[in-house]
Amino acid sequence: MIGYVTVGARDIPKAAKFYDALAGVMNVPRLMGSEDENFIAWGTQDAAGFGILKPFDGGPVSVGNGVMVALMAESPEQVDQIYKTALANGGTDEGAPGPRGEGGFYAAYFRDLDGHKLNAFCMVAPS
Repeated sequence: MIGYVTVGARDIPKAAKFYDALAGVMNVPRLMGSEDENFIAWGTQDAAGFGILKPFDGGPVSVGNGVMVALMAESPEQVDQIYKTALANGGTDEGAPGPRGEGGFYAAYFRDLDGHKLNAFCMVAPS
């Protein structure tokens, strides 16, 4: 149902480096845009994409309270790697990797360089 999600970025080249690192862990390429265009999107033709941009109205970048982008990972190990990569590239911790609840949901939470909250998650067989 969702085609793509975008978040604002104050510094496109710095944000691009952060998201290129995460996309690399997930083996997801840049789909369109560039630092010069003030817009970059990552994804594939058969799944929802993710993008960063300078706000169209020229206003300041802000973080939506209650808004979070969830990145689907293939395994708990990939969740761990995405989380470590985010922190190594300037992201901040919002919840270390681990199981959540009893339904097999494994997740890690972090914020990007502009304060946007993200989550890397996968579903595993409940133990």
